[in-house]
Amino acid sequence: MTPTITAFESSPDRGRGLARDMAVRWALEEVGQPYGVRLVSFKEMKAPAHLALQPFGQIPTYQEGDLALFESGAIVLHIAEGHPGLLPGGADGRARAIAWMFAAKSTIEPVIVECEVAKLMEGDKKWTAERLPMIIDRIRDRLRRLSSRLGDAEWLDGPFSAGDLLMINVLRRPGAFALLDEFPNLAAYVARGEARPAFKRAFEAQLAVFTNQAATTSA
Repeated sequence: MTPTITAFESSPDRGRGLARDMAVRWALEEVGQPYGVRLVSFKEMKAPAHLALQPFGQIPTYQEGDLALFESGAIVLHIAEGHPGLLPGGADGRARAIAWMFAAKSTIEPVIVECEVAKLMEGDKKWTAERLPMIIDRIRDRLRRLSSRLGDAEWLDGPFSAGDLLMINVLRRPGAFALLDEFPNLAAYVARGEARPAFKRAFEAQLAVFTNQAATTSA
């Protein structure tokens, strides 16, 4: 059965591949799974029908038959578990790849999002000027430790896995990407991920939504 995901009808990222459906699209492309996309507006995201799928009124969601999932990390894990190519075959390697998935979403991403919130939503608050450098230092510390662990390896733990997919997706967020020049091996790591054909297909699919929406608006 072909799964269906939800994505922004009009994405705030303006087609830069930063919306959270990007990781899910990328995972589906990596495993060669066709999928459908249902675009939702911000108003529809808060409506009962969408809240039944995503209780926090966000995207993406994932529906496949009677199964409905939310949270991009959980969806990517489900895809990886159901198809070969994103998790190693051995139990230990599989467990380590999943650990890196959790590291991306639980250790690296939160402080990056905190930085973005401080800049975009709290920039007019009097405490932001003092708080922001501390947040950036925490991001830098996380990146320094990740850089040390990656070293000169191609991927985090053996072959490319769902752990790399989520980690690279997180590192592409502006709060981290702005610091990658300080960590050449991480910059190269992200570039390797972006060079994968599956990433390019996912990026182009997400960009097409913005391009089509912009064309419709200007028509």
